[in-house]
Amino acid sequence: MCWWRALVAAAVAAAFCVGTGTGTAVNVVSKVEDAANFHIYYGQTFKVIKNVIDAKSYLLIQNNSRMAATRTKYCTQRIRSFVVPFSNFSADTYFFPVECMQLLGLLGLLKGITTNAVASACALKLYGEGQITILNKDAPEDLMQFAAHFVTNTDQQQNYCNLADFLPFYEDHPLQRAEWIKFIGVFANLETRANQVYDRIKENYLCLAGAVANQSRPFKPVVAWLAFYNDIWSFTQDKSKLKYVEDAGGENIDTSINRITYNTSNPDDLEALHAILCQTVDVVIDETATLDPAAYTVSSFLENVGVEDHSCFAFLTNQTLWRYDKRAYNSTLDWYDGAVSQPQLVLADLIQAFSSPGNASTTFLRNIAKGEGVLSIDGSMCGSQDFSTPMDPTILPCP
Repeated sequence: MCWWRALVAAAVAAAFCVGTGTGTAVNVVSKVEDAANFHIYYGQTFKVIKNVIDAKSYLLIQNNSRMAATRTKYCTQRIRSFVVPFSNFSADTYFFPVECMQLLGLLGLLKGITTNAVASACALKLYGEGQITILNKDAPEDLMQFAAHFVTNTDQQQNYCNLADFLPFYEDHPLQRAEWIKFIGVFANLETRANQVYDRIKENYLCLAGAVANQSRPFKPVVAWLAFYNDIWSFTQDKSKLKYVEDAGGENIDTSINRITYNTSNPDDLEALHAILCQTVDVVIDETATLDPAAYTVSSFLENVGVEDHSCFAFLTNQTLWRYDKRAYNSTLDWYDGAVSQPQLVLADLIQAFSSPGNASTTFLRNIAKGEGVLSIDGSMCGSQDFSTPMDPTILPCP
């Protein structure tokens, strides 16, 4: 018997040991349709989430069940138990998509974060008002005061009993990452809302992708995602980004080059990179990390490329040089927050970037070839709202 099946068996046994009770039965379920790295199983008054990436399982016990009344508790390297729905939670906000919480109406329950470097206007507002506090992620007493503490980094080895690994970035497809909203929804008994949000996002994404696929075009633009670090340019191997290009009607450059890294301090590498950018690429998305996104311009790109003659770069002539840092709080990008929760908006950005860059109205991408700047996120952008009211996803017109 698989170990997770043993966990379910143990939960069932515990339920029978204390009687059937009067706990609310689980009537609404979430079924994982696309994500590859978590699964959900349901009992009468409990649920089990199996996380494939870290091989952990989470036993979620309904708060009005007799299992909860007996304070049944699991806390091992492989199994942790929680009473649901949780009344509060905290998060290691390093690459944590806070917008998932807003889509579920849970942001008001977020009481602790490990850094205020978040690209969420409403989270910044709550922090500024003192409703969210900064936690020391290395201090157990800080993290264990909440019903659940979510982390996105499997390198964090603490075995705190309330810790749950939330890992959408390990998925290969944009929709798979977005479906992790169901993971959070299960902890809050909000399966119905999580299902609705994901279904709407998925339908919109597939409609946009289908409309592009049905268009007749003489050629597909060749797209390169690349980043500069320590004198080396690297072409992306991120399957999610490559999938975005395909769904937006482009062609990935990785099928036409035999290397992914080029050292600009090596003349041969620099010449090879120059040839690729001149002869092959129609659209560039520059992923170079910077502490000051607003200061990164087309001049920064050209300086990093390190060639004097760039007259053959079609992506400069056609103004199709982009970055995904249009929305940022200091150096923290909404690309790692809202773009994860709502991939249909990213797809729409890319469709415009490939087909009509001169008239593009984008959410996450900015055109540095045209001198487009950065939108700085702050708490004043949140406005007045009830944080227990779910935010609706942005559904775009689709032919």
